[in-house]
Amino acid sequence: MTLAIETMALTRTFGEMTAVDHLDLRVDEGTFYGFLGPNGAGKSTTIKMLTGLIRISSGRASIFGKDVENDPVAAKKMIGVVPEDLALFDRLTGREYLSFVGRMYELDKQLIRTRSEELLELMSLQDDVKKLVVDYSHGMKKKLALAAALIHNPRVLFLDEPFEGIDAVASRMIKDLLSSLVRSGVTILLTSHILEIVEKLCSRAGIIHEGRLIAEGAIEELRDGVSLHDHESSERRRSLEEVFLGLVEAPDASTTPLSWLA
Repeated sequence: MTLAIETMALTRTFGEMTAVDHLDLRVDEGTFYGFLGPNGAGKSTTIKMLTGLIRISSGRASIFGKDVENDPVAAKKMIGVVPEDLALFDRLTGREYLSFVGRMYELDKQLIRTRSEELLELMSLQDDVKKLVVDYSHGMKKKLALAAALIHNPRVLFLDEPFEGIDAVASRMIKDLLSSLVRSGVTILLTSHILEIVEKLCSRAGIIHEGRLIAEGAIEELRDGVSLHDHESSERRRSLEEVFLGLVEAPDASTTPLSWLA
C-alpha cells in the first residue's frame, strides 16, 4: 500500500512542555483514520504540523512522500484541512470565500465557479450566497470550511472535530460525503470526541495520550484488544469508548460525586 501520511519521531515542544513526543504514524492511501485522544493529548498539534501551520521541533512528516517542511508547497497542494479554529474571512460571502480558496490553488475560473456552486448546494448554503461569513451560524461555517477544503480535490483530508456544532441533518450529509470520498480513494484523518462516529466511519484508529501513540490498529483489533499496549485482552468485545477510556485511564465520575449529590 502507498503511504498517504507518515511521521517519523515527530515532536513538538513549547518551552519545557512536550505536546507531541516522537510520534510514529503511518496511514495508507484510501484509509478513513480516526485520531483519538483526550483534550491536550496532542491531536490538534499533530495536525497543525502535518499541514504546515506550525513548525516541527524534531523528526519528520510527509504527505505521499513529500516532506511537509522541505517541500511544503507540493505537500500542501495534496491536502484539504478543516481546522478546529476555522479562521474564515468574515467579510466575504460564502461564494467569494470559495473563489478565493480556488484561486489560491490556481484552479481555472470556470472550474472554481462550477465546483463552488456544486459545493454550496451540497452543503445547503446556496440560499445564503449573499450573506457574509460573519453572519453565518457555527454549523454553516463548518460546512463552508469543509467545502473550501474540498474545492481543489485533495488526496488527503484533515478534519479536526468536524461534527462539533453540526445539526443532525448536516451531520448525516457530511458522514455520507466523507464515506463516498474514502470509497473514491481519498485518505481522511479525523479527530473527534464523539467516539460513536469514529467507530462507525473509520476503518483504523490511533490513540494518543500525553503526546505519545499508545494504541493503533484496525477498529476491530482495538475493540478485541489485539493492539492494546500493556493491557490484557478481554473475552468480552469492548466498545471503542471502553477501550479509549481504559487506555487513557479516565477517572470514574461515579466514585467522586459532588458533595451536594451524596
